[in-house]
Amino acid sequence: MQHFVDMINSHDVSTMAEHTAPGHIDHNPGVADGIEANRAFWTQVFIAFPDLKAELHDVIAEGDRVAARIEYTATHQGPFLGIPATGNTVNFQSIDIWRLEDGLFAEHWDQLNMDDLFRQLGVTPAAA
Repeated sequence: MQHFVDMINSHDVSTMAEHTAPGHIDHNPGVADGIEANRAFWTQVFIAFPDLKAELHDVIAEGDRVAARIEYTATHQGPFLGIPATGNTVNFQSIDIWRLEDGLFAEHWDQLNMDDLFRQLGVTPAAA
């Protein structure tokens, strides 16, 4: 967990293999499977939010699962999900669950309140 948060706070995607398994499966529809897809995803996040910082809360582990609440703060300074930079400061949280293999993240699920994030960016998400 700490390697993952350190990667976020340093914005160093070259360290991805220190915490993510080669065959990583991501159940977030916005992130493809595998280490390279995770590197690409986080690179885009860091372009959109170049001052992004993460704080780890409530880490719970049992068997091959680890869950955590992660709080993020950042300033929107680049395109994100098609939204041009707003300059708005955001604070949001995720609840993440990972399945581990050999101490690495092999599978990932997460929940984010995207409506709250869009509100902070000053946009209204398109109706489904």
